[in-house]
Amino acid sequence: MELEVRHLRVLCAIADHGSLHQAARRLGLSQPSLSTQLRRIEHALGGQLFLRTRTGCRPTPLGHAVLSRARPLVAELAALVTEARAAAARATGGPQLRIGATASRALPGWLRRLRTRVPRTEPTLQMDVSANSLLRMVATGRLDMAFVHEVEGSPLRIPPGLCLRVLVEREPQFVSLAADHPAAARPEVRLADLAGDRWMVDSTVDGEWDAVCRALRGAGLEPAMLHGDYLTAYSLAATGEVVTVSQPTARPRSDLAIRPLQGDPIGVRLLLAARSEAELDNGYAELEEAYWEAARQAPAYRERLERSDTIRAPHAPRPPRKRPVGVGP
Repeated sequence: MELEVRHLRVLCAIADHGSLHQAARRLGLSQPSLSTQLRRIEHALGGQLFLRTRTGCRPTPLGHAVLSRARPLVAELAALVTEARAAAARATGGPQLRIGATASRALPGWLRRLRTRVPRTEPTLQMDVSANSLLRMVATGRLDMAFVHEVEGSPLRIPPGLCLRVLVEREPQFVSLAADHPAAARPEVRLADLAGDRWMVDSTVDGEWDAVCRALRGAGLEPAMLHGDYLTAYSLAATGEVVTVSQPTARPRSDLAIRPLQGDPIGVRLLLAARSEAELDNGYAELEEAYWEAARQAPAYRERLERSDTIRAPHAPRPPRKRPVGVGP
């Protein structure tokens, strides 16, 4: 077996995520497929590159040596591709605005506004459950900006040189549950109301699993916890199999209720990141408008905003908060 660039990307992804499961999600592979690739790479190099433990993977001394050579090669190739695409865009007269984002109801409105307000610019979108991965892509020039969320209690790893602008300092996270769940009759749900329910959480979202567990422990609860992506979680919640955490901008369905949690025990900070303030200016105003449009369309969140003194209501704009970053969030 001859090593290729894709094999080096595999090694970097495993090292960055510290987990075969999360690295597989990032690379769009199944975990068994990634495990097989890793074994083949280790066989080709003649030694073990990662130690597998119950808490994840960490590089061996040989792994550290290989990664020290692999990372510059992967970064250099990424820069080459970025520069080539930029040159091609300039040649055709159609510059691209390369956007990354974690999941958000604001994305359709943001893209629509960018197409309307930035003439001859076609935004492209890169989705990822990992905010840290998106921030690294901005720092290495693979993206122009990224809209991400930082889960309270799990600070993001901000690469040096990035600039951040805070869209919402603390967005409370809601809960999704079956429309016929007894707690759905309440305008606000207590965690104690969900003591008999199983929770499903996407553990590949940076900080999410820890935040939900902290909130449940704080309420004196230790429910069954299931790993799963949120598309699956919402489907199971609608049938009463589980409950799950939800962004407040999510819209209710006939079979699914979105409710605030009493005391707002789980929160996230919403950020736009770029390599300069000028680049942030290219997309922040459109993102702000799109976010509050999405907030107005979510009944439970709209009501919370109208009553809250700590979250800005969508009809009361304020100047954006600018924050150059060099030492972390």
